[in-house]
Amino acid sequence: MTRSAAGSDAAAERPPVALAPMEPAHVPDVLALGHQVYDTSVKPYTSWSLSAIAGHMDADASACWVALDGGRLAGFVLGSMGFDQRADWGNLEWIASAPAHQGRGIASALVRACCASLAEAGASAVVTDVESRNTASAALMRRNGFTESVTVTLFVRDV
Repeated sequence: MTRSAAGSDAAAERPPVALAPMEPAHVPDVLALGHQVYDTSVKPYTSWSLSAIAGHMDADASACWVALDGGRLAGFVLGSMGFDQRADWGNLEWIASAPAHQGRGIASALVRACCASLAEAGASAVVTDVESRNTASAALMRRNGFTESVTVTLFVRDV
């Protein structure tokens, strides 16, 4: 199953980017892009790693997609069923667009594909979290039907 990512008028001149379910062959490029774009120091309770990718890909209801521009990785999303104690909620945990591909609607297409997969798996809601200074990701989620629900502040005490 593939889907194409729609973008702006400028992006319409470029060939469409195709979405496809993530496969093991995509993992090295997904891992490298994640290391390029994620700053996990702002959210120290989580980390970007091979096990983060594998955990979502190995889930019973995986909702992992890649965006491919020809053979090159343009973006990815990792999602799966289950969020904390809510087995009926899906979790869109990681999403990224390669810097050279941003502004083409790829991230929105990935969000839609992930959410559709989670809905097909029985999710009654999809949860994601966005670091408070990441205004671009917050805007992406709002554009795609997410609303702010619960705010949690991470308190840190140096010892």
